[in-house]
Amino acid sequence: MNLKRLLLAIVAVFAAIWISDFLIHGVWLRADYEASKSLWRPKPEMQARIGWLFAGELLASVIFVVLYARGFAAMNCLRCACFYGAGMGLFSAAATLINYTVLPLPGSLAVKWVAAAVAQGLFAGLIVYFAYRLPPEHAAIKRGI
Repeated sequence: MNLKRLLLAIVAVFAAIWISDFLIHGVWLRADYEASKSLWRPKPEMQARIGWLFAGELLASVIFVVLYARGFAAMNCLRCACFYGAGMGLFSAAATLINYTVLPLPGSLAVKWVAAAVAQGLFAGLIVYFAYRLPPEHAAIKRGI
């Protein structure tokens, strides 16, 4: 694993997750959250815990990049990175299905969360592919070519 590329990819994926979370939850789903505000913490309480949100996004970024670097980077394949990202998005979406079962979430919100998770996973897959990309000769060696 290339530490310099790994750290760059973690920062890039963290930024991608942070920006896409803002667009998804702060813009696209704002009306959905307003319509179901009795389910969520009041804004001041959420703002007081914002550090936990960033910690969660950073942890997700680290895990996403390390798994990619250990299992997919050597393939040096954009299609594989997209497959990996979509798979991780679906893995993340599994929690939405569980939450929909145990929390009184509107079904439309759960569907949007699933779609957003897959789209965000694809986006992060593209970001990690370009940020961690191995030189072709190194990738070929890792694949045993």
